[in-house]
Amino acid sequence: MDYTGKTIFITGGASGIGKEAALSFATAGAKVAIATAHSTEAGEALVREIESAGGTAMFLKLDTSVESQVEEGIAKIVKEWGSLDVAFNNAGRGPDGVRIPFRPLAELEETYWDQVMDTNMKGTFLCLKYEIRQMLKQPAGGAIVNTTSSSGLAMKPGFGAYGPSKAGVIALTRLAAIEYARQGIRVNAVCPGPTKGTILMDNNLASNPQEEEILTRRVIPSGRIGTTQDIVKAVMWLCSEDAAHITGVNLSVDGGVHLN
Repeated sequence: MDYTGKTIFITGGASGIGKEAALSFATAGAKVAIATAHSTEAGEALVREIESAGGTAMFLKLDTSVESQVEEGIAKIVKEWGSLDVAFNNAGRGPDGVRIPFRPLAELEETYWDQVMDTNMKGTFLCLKYEIRQMLKQPAGGAIVNTTSSSGLAMKPGFGAYGPSKAGVIALTRLAAIEYARQGIRVNAVCPGPTKGTILMDNNLASNPQEEEILTRRVIPSGRIGTTQDIVKAVMWLCSEDAAHITGVNLSVDGGVHLN
């Protein structure tokens, strides 16, 4: 796909699906703004990698749950590049047995609930707020994709705030899509299942040697765990002119997990 001249904002852009998206959009000719709250070194290294390959990129250290940082980050993109054509709201947090434990609801610590909700729900809301404000100023509008999860479609025991937060992102996607469709702003979501190359999945596999066999034999109808490339191909299509008449969709890219 050709994204030459387009400006792209990617949250959670220093690793996993976000990193794959940054590299793919840059290869397709886009100017890519990579945002992350914590992985400064990884984000800056990714910018250097893109630039060394002849692409254009910038790094934004911002916490998507802090309104002023989101507003300032998007303003910086527009000041530098003149527009915001595509946004991929991908930053997310969930239980992986390492950073955040698996807990049933009645045993879930408030601090973990707040961490997940702040990133997944509040962060997506704030990004949508300022992305849409900018896109309303542009004659061509823009395209936005949010990252949800198969856990937002069917609640899984022990996932605490994660499933409810991702269900909330699905609802936010539909709300934004219906409110701004006539202004030329398309808002869709991509819904990954288990995906290798993400911190969440990689930590799960490392801490549970049987996890991959359980997933491929019992959980995923296609019989394989997804890759970050699987997800990014769907994101790039949803943001392209080929999907110009599509908005408000939650596209499952999960090997059929949503069918269970």
